[in-house]
Amino acid sequence: MNPKETAKSYDELAAHWNGEHFNRKNGILQHQRALRFAKSKALAIDIGCGSSGRIIDLLIAEGFDVEGLDISPRMIELARKRHPEQTFYRSDICDWVFPRKYDFISAWDSIWHAPLGSHEAILLKLCAALNEDGILIFTSGGLDRPDAGCNSFMGTPLYHAALGIPQLLKIIDSAGCICRHLEYDQYPELHIYLIVQKAERGGAGNVGRGDLACTGKPHPV
Repeated sequence: MNPKETAKSYDELAAHWNGEHFNRKNGILQHQRALRFAKSKALAIDIGCGSSGRIIDLLIAEGFDVEGLDISPRMIELARKRHPEQTFYRSDICDWVFPRKYDFISAWDSIWHAPLGSHEAILLKLCAALNEDGILIFTSGGLDRPDAGCNSFMGTPLYHAALGIPQLLKIIDSAGCICRHLEYDQYPELHIYLIVQKAERGGAGNVGRGDLACTGKPHPV
């Protein structure tokens, strides 16, 4: 699937994410863990923000000025209705240029819908958009090597791709960032999330030991 097809699929699913039956706790504990690493809480952005607004609500409650980005016109329409005072951008993250730098970037269950060949550039872009000590949280497939495929959610086709853990960590290191936490949070499902921090000026980005929970068992939050 190309990005335009993904946008169409999410247009069809927007009402589900905005509805009463959507699990609004999804990803919240993980974001609360990421927020413990945040040294500044000025500006944040939710990449692939969708229509639920739950992550934006959390970041607003933490004191951030929050923006959102999504490729789906319907998702953005519903997001703006839920948060009329926030700034939203409708664009493809593959092509979008960050207008400023951020203290916190969330890309929860979003960038893995981009074409596999774009993933390295996207991750480098996200890391470059962080302020010093800024935090990035994102999800990926808990794989050992790159892979991609298409499946169905509620009858709607969705493409997923992942670079694999070794490649993700190499890119994070090359971008001058440090992996603070990596966890299989839905084990045995191959769903991982990473918490990444921009290294201080003059410091070397390195994977290090950090707070890696890579044993296959979820780390307590």
